[in-house]
Amino acid sequence: MIIPKAIQNLIESFEKLPGVGPKTAQRLTFYLLHVPQGELDKFALSLENLKKETILCSQCYMIGSTNPCSVCADAERDGSTICVVEQPLDVLALEKGNRYKGLYHVLHGKIDPLNNIGPDEIFIEQLMLRLKNGKNIQEIILATNPTMEGEATAMYLSKQIKNLNPEIRITRIGRGLPVGADLEYADDITLQRAMEGRSSY
Repeated sequence: MIIPKAIQNLIESFEKLPGVGPKTAQRLTFYLLHVPQGELDKFALSLENLKKETILCSQCYMIGSTNPCSVCADAERDGSTICVVEQPLDVLALEKGNRYKGLYHVLHGKIDPLNNIGPDEIFIEQLMLRLKNGKNIQEIILATNPTMEGEATAMYLSKQIKNLNPEIRITRIGRGLPVGADLEYADDITLQRAMEGRSSY
């Protein structure tokens, strides 16, 4: 049986998404065939505007609709503390807990030599510039995921920050997050304990 080109194209597009295999791609495509055209148009418009209506914050590299983002622009936030995370989803997870009141820096990845991702491929240099130019930064919280790559990234950052400014306190989230866990899947209590139980690094 010959599948119409429009269906095949959408299946192939879905297959490019992380965690979506051929069967899931087919199910999603055939499900969308039964969705009213108006809903499909809204869906298509959302996809079209995904990059057009979002921007990277020039300070923390979080994705937002304004530059600077709402966190960096908030005068109530504690500008002396920066929490370094791997992905924007990690910021959303920590903000949900509503306990952390400092600023963020999003790396958009982690050091992963097996996948050819080195320090230059993520926003580490921008963090160092931020620390070099910042006047009141007293603490850096390394909140990379507790995986081998996350730990390697934290160790690399710790060394770089100590070389840049030994007076900056470096802490690492610890208690509450098991090794191998991702921040975005942790519940509020676990995240709260991890933030409260951070230790010098």
